[in-house]
Amino acid sequence: QVQLVESGGGLVQAGGSLRLSCAASGRTFSGYAMGWFRQAPGKEREFVAAISWSGSSRRYADAVKDRFTISRDYAKNTTYLQMNSLKPEDTAVYYCATTGRVYYWKDCDKVGAYEYWGQGTQVTVSS
Repeated sequence: QVQLVESGGGLVQAGGSLRLSCAASGRTFSGYAMGWFRQAPGKEREFVAAISWSGSSRRYADAVKDRFTISRDYAKNTTYLQMNSLKPEDTAVYYCATTGRVYYWKDCDKVGAYEYWGQGTQVTVSS
């Protein structure tokens, strides 16, 4: 059974930084793309960033490009989201996800591409 556990959320002032972590267990970590999504109150879940199974490809939402960085550590089975220059509009619950198909990268910015999800971690950015 695949499990994803996020951590690292919290309250930060605008302009500050946070690093989210997503620890994966239950299957081989390599071979599967990982993604980060977020959902603010009253809004749909939206794509933030994704990293391919090899780590060689990354994709970002325009709203976070040049501020957020996604990475993965195969030895620790963990994916990270480094968030810099945070803005109040970044406030949301952040979810980690992974695909169900090996070597899948197409549509990695779509919710439907991911089969397994974490429970989410709250990020609040104050102005």
